Amino acid sequence: MKMETALERLREKGYKRTKQRERMLEIFTNQDQYIAAKDILKTFQEDFPGVSYDTIYRNLYLLTDEEILEATELGGEKHFRLSCDTHGHHHHFICTACGKTKSIEFCPMDKVQDNLQGYDIENHKFEIYGKCPACS
Repeated sequence: MKMETALERLREKGYKRTKQRERMLEIFTNQDQYIAAKDILKTFQEDFPGVSYDTIYRNLYLLTDEEILEATELGGEKHFRLSCDTHGHHHHFICTACGKTKSIEFCPMDKVQDNLQGYDIENHKFEIYGKCPACS
């Protein structure tokens, strides 16, 4: 997702365009990887020294709720990335060393649903973790 598209989506939902939101989106632009919230805070504080961890988290979760960012947990810590431009339902391989991702264009839920007859599945998340070719 491009930064202007993300800002337009926020505007359409009634959120103001702020320098802080612009800077947060800039951090994610051109990154094909998940970034830890603490690393976002460090980078963010270079331009906004007084910003609190709560402000960072509040904006990260706002952007996630509006499907501008995707979130996952790596090593017991929340990581975020811009939502990918891949259209439709998909999943990711996530490198545990560098955080880069690769889209997986199929969904294993068809097999899982066969084993859950009678269960009402509301949602799911499927991620594969390991080392990418560059980190192997």
